[in-house]
Amino acid sequence: MSSVKLPVPRDVREFIQGYPDNRDDPSLKANLEFYSNQRRCQPDHMLIEEVLSRWHGDYAKLEHKHGFIQWLFPIQEYGMNYESQPLQRHEITSIRADPDIIERVIRSFALMLDFYGMQLVDRNTGLLSRTENYQDRYRNLARSSHNYLRISRILKCLSELGLERLNAGFLLHVLNEQSEHGALDAPALRNSMDRWWANCLRNDAERDWIGGLIEKVRQGQKEEDGFVWTRSLYERALEQRKEKGSLSIELDA
Repeated sequence: MSSVKLPVPRDVREFIQGYPDNRDDPSLKANLEFYSNQRRCQPDHMLIEEVLSRWHGDYAKLEHKHGFIQWLFPIQEYGMNYESQPLQRHEITSIRADPDIIERVIRSFALMLDFYGMQLVDRNTGLLSRTENYQDRYRNLARSSHNYLRISRILKCLSELGLERLNAGFLLHVLNEQSEHGALDAPALRNSMDRWWANCLRNDAERDWIGGLIEKVRQGQKEEDGFVWTRSLYERALEQRKEKGSLSIELDA
């Protein structure tokens, strides 16, 4: 299967290439301190543990507050919050080496998944499922396009911090919802997925395979008896990667 034949946005190309023009500044460590529970994010003035404990399920805050996402999911790019700091390479090294911080990053991901109507079933494979209130949350995600930018940031951050295995689990879950159930299939969401989200993978083989799978699903959506990316195929692909290191399961024509 060939990759999705849409131009890859410049910010995603720079991400895939590892931001070759960026220079590390050892004096900048706001993200490391925040995730170490030693610095309060701004402008909300909260520690990471306070955000994770107080904001879980507070959908109004998560929808309407706009400054926290740059702190929860730092990347090597400037965001809309001037009080946040782009992720530094020395911070990446320190964060990846600290199990407590990695646990907080996964909890941050779970916080946002719940906001989107999803839950992390297996943190080793990235397998997701729906939450009980998924219908309301899916509707909110479909109509709230600023969350599409957030998801691009989340996926880039997970990749930077050594958690890229979770990206495929997210992408393939959304693709299953679109293909088998007709959910999360608003045109703007689909465009963000096909051009941005699906390319937020530095693993070339996974990026190419998922891109080709998306093409196959999009074609299947146009046909009466077209290919359907089922829940069973989704689970099988992640299980195969766990066992054999590759998502590339056999797909019916």
